[in-house]
Amino acid sequence: MTRPFGVKGKKRKHSQSKQDSEEEHQQPPPKKAVAEESEESPPEAEPAPTEEDELSGIPIAPSEKESTKSNVIFILEKASLEVAKVGKTYQLLNSDDHANFLRKHNKNPGDYRPDITHQSLLSILDSPLNKAGRLRNVYIRTEKGVLIEVKPFVRIPRTFKRFAGVMLELLQKLSISAVGKREKLLRTIKNPVTQYLSVNSRKIGLSYSSDKLVDMDDYVSKISSDMDLVFVVGAMAHGKIETDYTEDYIAISGYPLSAAYCITRITGALERKWKIL
Repeated sequence: MTRPFGVKGKKRKHSQSKQDSEEEHQQPPPKKAVAEESEESPPEAEPAPTEEDELSGIPIAPSEKESTKSNVIFILEKASLEVAKVGKTYQLLNSDDHANFLRKHNKNPGDYRPDITHQSLLSILDSPLNKAGRLRNVYIRTEKGVLIEVKPFVRIPRTFKRFAGVMLELLQKLSISAVGKREKLLRTIKNPVTQYLSVNSRKIGLSYSSDKLVDMDDYVSKISSDMDLVFVVGAMAHGKIETDYTEDYIAISGYPLSAAYCITRITGALERKWKIL
């Protein structure tokens, strides 16, 4: 007896559906390792530096790699680096541009000399001593107690106006990176500065008022060659530095000298001691 065409097609369709469901049921379960791998989210790629990051950075000066021999560290104490809101913008205060603003707030304009820090940094970083890789670091401690680390291969702006802009950005953002890189060339760090100094180092403070007047060449020649040297120089217009971590206080001239010229005498004596031409 022949079945109706419609009934036969329905049975065949039902049979095919049953076969498909059985095949799906018989498929082996995925391996556990594969399942675990699919659940892990792929590592996020580090975001590429934006145009804004590159513009806010500063370039790196070419120099030799840091020497494994004894090195020198400079600490600029009592630096006048203070930011205030003048009008509608924040600015780095200085005696030339903000004399009226400072007098209005009962402050002596002569005490606001960030140019001293600028000149001192140029003297240190431009020296053959630094370019030979014997400068380990520069630290700046402001009048307000903010401690700043300056890498020896940073290229400080030559003009004071641009330098003031860099310092303003540093004190607001707390760090400045190299152009197109993530390395921090300038950054604020925690006090005290002594935690960043090597144990085997001689810490020397400079002051015109010191009773110990020395010839710089003779002085450094008597220091052991395997010892790091830390020189503490005042970066203020008036007064003297008073620190509790210096082991020796010396005067290198019978006349008052600028901070930048003191640094020039120090670097020159060390270059002669270490035969750096």
